[in-house]
Amino acid sequence: MKKYLYNLATDRSKGFIAEILKFFLFLLSLIYAFAIKILSSWHLRNAVRLKCKVISVGNITLGGTGKTTLVEYIAKFLKGEGKKIAILTRGYGKKCSRFALHATRYETMGDEPYMLADNLKDVTVLVDSERIRSAHRAIEDNCVDTVILDDGMQQWKIKKDMEIVTIDSLSVFGNGELIPRGILREPLSALKRADIFLLTKVNLNPQIEKIKNYLRQINPRAEIFSSAHQPVGFYELGKKEELLNPFVLKGKNVTLISGIGDPGSFEDLIVSLGINISLNFKFCDHYNYQQEDLEKIMQESKNNNIDTIVTTQKDAVRLAHLGFKNYGLRLMVMRIELKIIENEERFQSRLLKLYRA
Repeated sequence: MKKYLYNLATDRSKGFIAEILKFFLFLLSLIYAFAIKILSSWHLRNAVRLKCKVISVGNITLGGTGKTTLVEYIAKFLKGEGKKIAILTRGYGKKCSRFALHATRYETMGDEPYMLADNLKDVTVLVDSERIRSAHRAIEDNCVDTVILDDGMQQWKIKKDMEIVTIDSLSVFGNGELIPRGILREPLSALKRADIFLLTKVNLNPQIEKIKNYLRQINPRAEIFSSAHQPVGFYELGKKEELLNPFVLKGKNVTLISGIGDPGSFEDLIVSLGINISLNFKFCDHYNYQQEDLEKIMQESKNNNIDTIVTTQKDAVRLAHLGFKNYGLRLMVMRIELKIIENEERFQSRLLKLYRA
Protein backbone atom coordinates (compact mmCIF):
# COMPACT_ATOMS: atom_id res chain seq x y z
CA MET A 1 0.00 0.00 0.00
CA LYS A 2 2.81 2.43 0.92
CA LYS A 3 4.56 1.75 -2.38
CA TYR A 4 1.33 2.20 -4.35
CA LEU A 5 0.59 5.55 -2.68
CA TYR A 6 4.13 6.68 -3.47
CA ASN A 7 3.63 5.65 -7.11
CA LEU A 8 0.45 7.71 -7.19
CA ALA A 9 2.26 10.70 -5.68
CA THR A 10 5.01 10.44 -8.29
CA ASP A 11 2.59 9.80 -11.18
CA ARG A 12 4.06 6.38 -11.89
CA SER A 13 0.66 4.74 -11.57
CA LYS A 14 -1.54 5.25 -14.61
CA GLY A 15 -5.11 4.41 -15.58
CA PHE A 16 -8.68 5.40 -14.80
CA ILE A 17 -8.70 4.22 -11.17
CA ALA A 18 -5.34 5.86 -10.52
CA GLU A 19 -6.64 9.18 -11.84
CA ILE A 20 -9.66 9.02 -9.53
CA LEU A 21 -7.43 8.28 -6.56
CA LYS A 22 -5.12 11.14 -7.53
CA PHE A 23 -8.06 13.53 -7.45
CA PHE A 24 -8.93 12.52 -3.89
CA LEU A 25 -5.26 12.76 -2.90
CA PHE A 26 -5.22 16.28 -4.34
CA LEU A 27 -8.15 17.25 -2.11
CA LEU A 28 -6.30 15.84 0.89
CA SER A 29 -3.21 17.80 -0.11
CA LEU A 30 -5.24 21.03 0.11
CA ILE A 31 -6.09 20.20 3.72
CA TYR A 32 -2.46 19.32 4.36
CA ALA A 33 -1.32 22.63 2.85
CA PHE A 34 -3.65 24.60 5.11
CA ALA A 35 -2.48 22.73 8.22
CA ILE A 36 1.20 23.14 7.30
CA LYS A 37 0.79 26.88 6.74
CA ILE A 38 -0.85 27.38 10.14
CA LEU A 39 1.60 25.19 12.05
CA SER A 40 4.77 26.50 10.40
CA SER A 41 3.73 30.14 10.80
CA TRP A 42 2.92 29.68 14.48
CA HIS A 43 6.09 27.78 15.37
CA LEU A 44 8.42 30.00 13.35
CA ARG A 45 7.10 33.06 15.19
CA ASN A 46 7.68 31.37 18.55
CA ALA A 47 10.90 29.52 17.78
CA VAL A 48 13.39 28.89 20.60
CA ARG A 49 16.94 30.28 20.49
CA LEU A 50 19.44 27.69 21.74
CA LYS A 51 22.69 28.52 23.56
CA CYS A 52 24.82 27.21 20.71
CA LYS A 53 25.09 27.39 16.92
CA VAL A 54 22.37 25.56 15.04
CA ILE A 55 22.91 24.20 11.53
CA SER A 56 19.92 22.59 9.87
CA VAL A 57 20.28 20.07 7.05
CA GLY A 58 16.97 19.18 5.48
CA ASN A 59 14.89 18.94 2.35
CA ILE A 60 11.47 19.87 1.09
CA THR A 61 10.58 16.50 -0.45
CA LEU A 62 10.04 12.92 0.59
CA GLY A 63 12.75 10.43 -0.23
CA GLY A 64 16.52 10.40 -0.13
CA THR A 65 18.29 13.60 -1.15
CA GLY A 66 21.65 13.00 0.52
CA LYS A 67 20.99 14.68 3.87
CA THR A 68 22.79 12.09 5.96
CA THR A 69 26.01 12.17 3.94
CA LEU A 70 26.01 15.98 4.17
CA VAL A 71 25.48 15.86 7.94
CA GLU A 72 28.50 13.54 8.18
CA TYR A 73 30.56 15.86 5.96
CA ILE A 74 29.74 18.95 8.05
CA ALA A 75 30.34 17.15 11.35
CA LYS A 76 33.76 15.90 10.21
CA PHE A 77 34.79 19.33 8.92
CA LEU A 78 33.71 21.28 12.00
CA LYS A 79 35.19 18.66 14.32
CA GLY A 80 38.47 19.13 12.48
CA GLU A 81 38.18 22.87 13.13
CA GLY A 82 38.00 22.25 16.87
CA LYS A 83 34.24 22.57 17.31
CA LYS A 84 32.28 20.47 19.78
CA ILE A 85 29.50 18.89 17.73
CA ALA A 86 26.28 17.03 18.42
CA ILE A 87 23.93 15.64 15.78
CA LEU A 88 20.24 15.73 16.64
CA THR A 89 18.00 13.36 14.75
CA ARG A 90 14.55 11.90 15.05
CA GLY A 91 15.69 8.40 14.14
CA TYR A 92 13.16 7.08 11.64
CA GLY A 93 11.93 3.61 12.61
CA LYS A 94 13.59 3.60 16.03
CA LYS A 95 12.05 1.64 18.90
CA CYS A 96 13.25 4.07 21.56
CA SER A 97 10.45 6.37 22.70
CA ARG A 98 12.64 9.10 24.14
CA PHE A 99 16.34 9.28 23.32
CA ALA A 100 19.33 7.16 22.55
CA LEU A 101 22.94 8.26 22.80
CA HIS A 102 25.68 7.29 20.39
CA ALA A 103 26.31 3.70 19.29
CA THR A 104 23.54 1.63 20.82
CA ARG A 105 21.78 -0.97 18.67
CA TYR A 106 20.33 0.28 15.39
CA GLU A 107 16.86 -0.89 16.44
CA THR A 108 17.03 1.65 19.27
CA MET A 109 18.48 4.53 17.27
CA GLY A 110 17.24 3.92 13.73
CA ASP A 111 19.49 2.93 10.83
CA GLU A 112 20.76 6.35 9.71
CA PRO A 113 21.61 7.66 13.22
CA TYR A 114 23.39 4.39 13.98
CA MET A 115 25.38 4.70 10.76
CA LEU A 116 26.34 8.28 11.67
CA ALA A 117 27.36 7.25 15.19
CA ASP A 118 29.42 4.39 13.80
CA ASN A 119 31.16 6.57 11.20
CA LEU A 120 31.71 9.50 13.58
CA LYS A 121 33.13 7.84 16.66
CA ASP A 122 33.97 11.08 18.45
CA VAL A 123 30.74 12.98 17.67
CA THR A 124 27.66 12.78 19.88
CA VAL A 125 24.54 11.53 18.11
CA LEU A 126 21.27 12.09 19.99
CA VAL A 127 18.03 10.47 18.88
CA ASP A 128 14.84 12.08 20.10
CA SER A 129 11.63 13.19 18.40
CA GLU A 130 11.76 16.30 20.62
CA ARG A 131 14.77 18.17 19.22
CA ILE A 132 14.66 20.97 21.80
CA ARG A 133 14.90 18.40 24.58
CA SER A 134 17.83 16.61 22.96
CA ALA A 135 19.52 19.96 22.24
CA HIS A 136 19.40 20.94 25.90
CA ARG A 137 20.77 17.51 26.78
CA ALA A 138 23.66 17.96 24.34
CA ILE A 139 24.48 21.44 25.68
CA GLU A 140 24.23 20.52 29.36
CA ASP A 141 25.79 17.05 29.32
CA ASN A 142 28.27 17.33 26.45
CA CYS A 143 29.06 21.07 26.44
CA VAL A 144 28.63 21.30 22.68
CA ASP A 145 28.97 24.60 20.84
CA THR A 146 27.16 23.38 17.71
CA VAL A 147 24.19 21.16 16.98
CA ILE A 148 23.39 19.83 13.52
CA LEU A 149 19.72 19.11 12.91
CA ASP A 150 19.49 16.04 10.68
CA ASP A 151 16.32 16.40 8.56
CA GLY A 152 15.79 19.78 10.17
CA MET A 153 13.94 21.90 7.61
CA GLN A 154 10.55 21.15 9.17
CA GLN A 155 11.88 21.73 12.68
CA TRP A 156 10.15 25.10 12.93
CA LYS A 157 10.37 25.29 16.74
CA ILE A 158 14.12 26.04 16.75
CA LYS A 159 15.83 29.21 15.50
CA LYS A 160 18.60 28.30 13.10
CA ASP A 161 21.88 30.02 12.36
CA MET A 162 22.08 28.28 8.99
CA GLU A 163 19.40 26.53 6.94
CA ILE A 164 20.86 24.17 4.33
CA VAL A 165 18.39 22.55 1.94
CA THR A 166 19.49 19.56 -0.10
CA ILE A 167 17.98 19.23 -3.57
CA ASP A 168 18.13 15.91 -5.41
CA SER A 169 19.22 16.87 -8.93
CA LEU A 170 17.70 13.64 -10.29
CA SER A 171 14.20 14.26 -8.93
CA VAL A 172 14.04 17.90 -7.73
CA PHE A 173 10.39 18.52 -6.69
CA GLY A 174 8.51 15.62 -8.28
CA ASN A 175 5.22 16.76 -9.79
CA GLY A 176 5.23 19.96 -7.70
CA GLU A 177 2.30 18.86 -5.54
CA LEU A 178 2.13 18.59 -1.77
CA ILE A 179 1.73 15.36 0.20
CA PRO A 180 -0.18 13.11 -0.41
CA ARG A 181 -0.72 14.08 -4.07
CA GLY A 182 2.98 14.75 -4.53
CA ILE A 183 6.24 14.51 -2.60
CA LEU A 184 6.52 18.09 -1.32
CA ARG A 185 6.55 18.37 2.47
CA GLU A 186 6.01 22.16 2.31
CA PRO A 187 5.03 24.63 -0.41
CA LEU A 188 7.94 25.72 -2.60
CA SER A 189 7.71 29.18 -1.05
CA ALA A 190 9.28 27.62 2.08
CA LEU A 191 12.56 27.54 0.15
CA LYS A 192 12.82 31.28 0.85
CA ARG A 193 14.03 30.31 4.33
CA ALA A 194 17.13 28.61 2.93
CA ASP A 195 20.59 30.12 3.35
CA ILE A 196 22.23 27.48 1.17
CA PHE A 197 20.98 25.09 -1.50
CA LEU A 198 23.09 22.02 -2.05
CA LEU A 199 22.39 20.13 -5.25
CA THR A 200 23.21 16.46 -4.70
CA LYS A 201 24.16 13.66 -7.11
CA VAL A 202 25.08 16.11 -9.88
CA ASN A 203 27.61 13.57 -11.15
CA LEU A 204 24.57 11.56 -12.27
CA ASN A 205 22.82 14.54 -13.89
CA PRO A 206 24.95 17.12 -15.71
CA GLN A 207 21.87 19.21 -16.68
CA ILE A 208 21.68 21.33 -13.53
CA GLU A 209 21.66 24.93 -14.79
CA LYS A 210 17.86 24.95 -15.14
CA ILE A 211 17.56 23.80 -11.54
CA LYS A 212 19.92 26.54 -10.36
CA ASN A 213 18.01 29.22 -12.28
CA TYR A 214 14.71 28.04 -10.82
CA LEU A 215 16.11 28.12 -7.28
CA ARG A 216 17.45 31.65 -7.86
CA GLN A 217 13.96 32.79 -8.88
CA ILE A 218 12.51 31.46 -5.62
CA ASN A 219 15.32 32.60 -3.33
CA PRO A 220 17.95 34.89 -4.91
CA ARG A 221 19.81 35.45 -1.61
CA ALA A 222 20.69 31.78 -1.05
CA GLU A 223 24.01 30.45 -2.33
CA ILE A 224 23.94 27.33 -4.49
CA PHE A 225 26.56 24.60 -4.29
CA SER A 226 26.87 21.30 -6.13
CA SER A 227 27.90 17.93 -4.74
CA ALA A 228 28.43 14.35 -5.80
CA HIS A 229 28.10 11.03 -4.04
CA GLN A 230 31.43 9.36 -4.66
CA PRO A 231 32.20 5.70 -3.93
CA VAL A 232 35.40 5.49 -1.92
CA GLY A 233 35.58 1.71 -1.70
CA PHE A 234 34.01 -1.55 -0.61
CA TYR A 235 34.32 -3.58 2.56
CA GLU A 236 33.05 -7.01 3.50
CA LEU A 237 30.21 -6.94 6.01
CA GLY A 238 31.74 -7.07 9.48
CA LYS A 239 35.15 -5.88 8.24
CA LYS A 240 34.60 -2.15 7.98
CA GLU A 241 38.22 -1.25 8.65
CA GLU A 242 39.41 -3.27 5.63
CA LEU A 243 38.37 -0.87 2.88
CA LEU A 244 39.06 -2.12 -0.63
CA ASN A 245 39.59 -0.17 -3.86
CA PRO A 246 36.33 1.10 -5.45
CA PHE A 247 37.20 -0.80 -8.65
CA VAL A 248 37.81 -4.12 -6.89
CA LEU A 249 34.54 -5.54 -8.30
CA LYS A 250 34.95 -4.20 -11.83
CA GLY A 251 33.68 -6.69 -14.41
CA LYS A 252 32.01 -8.95 -11.85
CA ASN A 253 28.39 -10.07 -11.90
CA VAL A 254 26.75 -9.13 -8.60
CA THR A 255 23.43 -9.09 -6.78
CA LEU A 256 22.25 -5.75 -5.39
CA ILE A 257 20.21 -5.31 -2.21
CA SER A 258 18.78 -1.91 -1.32
CA GLY A 259 16.10 -0.55 0.96
CA ILE A 260 16.71 3.18 0.58
CA GLY A 261 14.84 6.25 -0.61
CA ASP A 262 16.67 6.47 -3.95
CA PRO A 263 17.80 3.03 -5.15
CA GLY A 264 18.33 4.38 -8.67
CA SER A 265 21.36 6.46 -7.71
CA PHE A 266 22.90 3.45 -5.94
CA GLU A 267 22.46 1.40 -9.09
CA ASP A 268 23.97 4.17 -11.23
CA LEU A 269 27.06 4.33 -9.01
CA ILE A 270 27.49 0.57 -9.23
CA VAL A 271 27.30 0.68 -13.04
CA SER A 272 29.75 3.62 -13.15
CA LEU A 273 32.34 1.36 -11.48
CA GLY A 274 32.05 -1.20 -14.28
CA ILE A 275 30.12 -3.71 -12.17
CA ASN A 276 27.44 -5.86 -13.79
CA ILE A 277 24.09 -6.00 -12.00
CA SER A 278 22.73 -9.52 -12.56
CA LEU A 279 20.07 -9.55 -9.83
CA ASN A 280 18.52 -6.56 -8.12
CA PHE A 281 16.38 -6.76 -4.98
CA LYS A 282 14.73 -3.46 -4.02
CA PHE A 283 12.84 -2.98 -0.76
CA CYS A 284 11.06 0.01 0.75
CA ASP A 285 13.08 2.65 2.59
CA HIS A 286 14.22 1.56 6.11
CA TYR A 287 13.04 -1.99 5.40
CA ASN A 288 13.44 -4.35 8.36
CA TYR A 289 15.20 -7.34 6.79
CA GLN A 290 14.33 -10.83 7.99
CA GLN A 291 16.40 -14.01 7.74
CA GLU A 292 14.06 -15.43 5.09
CA ASP A 293 14.64 -12.36 2.90
CA LEU A 294 18.39 -12.90 2.96
CA GLU A 295 18.08 -16.65 2.44
CA LYS A 296 15.93 -16.11 -0.66
CA ILE A 297 18.45 -13.59 -2.05
CA MET A 298 21.40 -15.89 -1.30
CA GLN A 299 19.74 -18.90 -2.90
CA GLU A 300 18.75 -17.02 -6.06
CA SER A 301 22.28 -15.66 -6.30
CA LYS A 302 23.78 -19.14 -6.07
CA ASN A 303 21.31 -20.40 -8.66
CA ASN A 304 22.64 -17.71 -11.02
CA ASN A 305 26.31 -18.45 -10.24
CA ILE A 306 26.74 -15.13 -8.44
CA ASP A 307 29.18 -15.17 -5.50
CA THR A 308 29.03 -11.49 -4.49
CA ILE A 309 26.17 -9.43 -3.07
CA VAL A 310 26.52 -5.66 -2.80
CA THR A 311 24.53 -3.31 -0.58
CA THR A 312 24.64 0.20 0.91
CA GLN A 313 25.98 1.23 4.30
CA LYS A 314 22.48 2.06 5.44
CA ASP A 315 21.25 -1.40 4.46
CA ALA A 316 24.29 -3.06 6.01
CA VAL A 317 23.19 -1.75 9.40
CA ARG A 318 19.91 -3.70 9.02
CA LEU A 319 21.55 -6.83 7.58
CA ALA A 320 24.46 -7.24 10.00
CA HIS A 321 22.52 -9.31 12.56
CA LEU A 322 21.42 -11.91 10.01
CA GLY A 323 23.26 -15.14 9.22
CA PHE A 324 24.72 -15.38 5.73
CA LYS A 325 28.09 -17.15 5.91
CA ASN A 326 26.70 -20.67 5.37
CA TYR A 327 26.02 -19.87 1.72
CA GLY A 328 29.65 -19.17 0.84
CA LEU A 329 28.85 -15.76 -0.68
CA ARG A 330 30.47 -12.41 0.01
CA LEU A 331 28.30 -9.55 1.20
CA MET A 332 30.09 -6.36 0.21
CA VAL A 333 29.17 -2.84 1.35
CA MET A 334 29.78 0.25 -0.78
CA ARG A 335 31.15 3.18 1.19
CA ILE A 336 30.27 6.56 -0.26
CA GLU A 337 31.17 10.11 0.74
CA LEU A 338 29.80 13.48 -0.26
CA LYS A 339 32.12 15.72 -2.23
CA ILE A 340 31.46 19.43 -2.83
CA ILE A 341 32.55 19.73 -6.45
CA GLU A 342 32.24 23.48 -6.87
CA ASN A 343 33.61 26.11 -4.48
CA GLU A 344 34.23 23.71 -1.58
CA GLU A 345 36.39 26.28 0.19
CA ARG A 346 33.57 28.82 -0.11
CA PHE A 347 31.12 26.32 1.41
CA GLN A 348 33.46 25.64 4.32
CA SER A 349 34.03 29.36 4.76
CA ARG A 350 30.28 29.90 5.08
CA LEU A 351 30.21 27.34 7.90
CA LEU A 352 33.11 28.95 9.76
CA LYS A 353 31.59 32.42 9.33
CA LEU A 354 28.91 31.39 11.85
CA TYR A 355 31.48 31.51 14.62
CA ARG A 356 32.74 34.97 13.71
CA ALA A 357 29.33 36.59 13.91
